[in-house]
Amino acid sequence: MLFERLHKLGAKPVIKIRKNATEWHRESKYRRREVRDYKEMGYDRWPSLNSYGMRWPGTEGIFSAVKHKFGENTLSRSEEGLLAEGYQRFWTYDELMQYGEKRLGST
Repeated sequence: MLFERLHKLGAKPVIKIRKNATEWHRESKYRRREVRDYKEMGYDRWPSLNSYGMRWPGTEGIFSAVKHKFGENTLSRSEEGLLAEGYQRFWTYDELMQYGEKRLGST
């Protein structure tokens, strides 16, 4: 479960909780805690206190460009294939960017 994994990593989960989320979840005490906190704070306070919606400017543009060029759907089904396909897309994007920078630098 995602909330357990984040807890083990020592990361604060900033996952938006649905309005109708129940506090009773037998599989995850960490999820229960987050749902309870969310309901106590309300949606008006929760995003600002948890920095919800913040983006990393250095990477968001790259992810957006890769999705724009190659789409966000994958053809692979296995985990190994998915990783290889993602790697190939980013490698290809990087090669295209380097080629474009060399062309622009030589003019």
